[in-house]
Amino acid sequence: MALIITDECINCDVCEPECPNEAIEAGDEIYIIDPDKCTECVGHYETSQCVEVCPVDCIPVDPDHVETHDELMAKYHLLTGE
Repeated sequence: MALIITDECINCDVCEPECPNEAIEAGDEIYIIDPDKCTECVGHYETSQCVEVCPVDCIPVDPDHVETHDELMAKYHLLTGE
């Protein structure tokens, strides 16, 4: 599953540089995650780095983008060319 940033986001800017897929960007009011680029850090790290650094705990799994670990790994391979 891709992750999503909720409206509890305080725009602290700590999540964006942590994303290895460059899936996070500033939106109009809060940061947003591109579900086509989000692999929940599968292939890069053991845990989702944005979730680890978020001070307000506003990055849950996006129920609209359900993916298995294998699907996330396949997306990782497509994004990285590995």
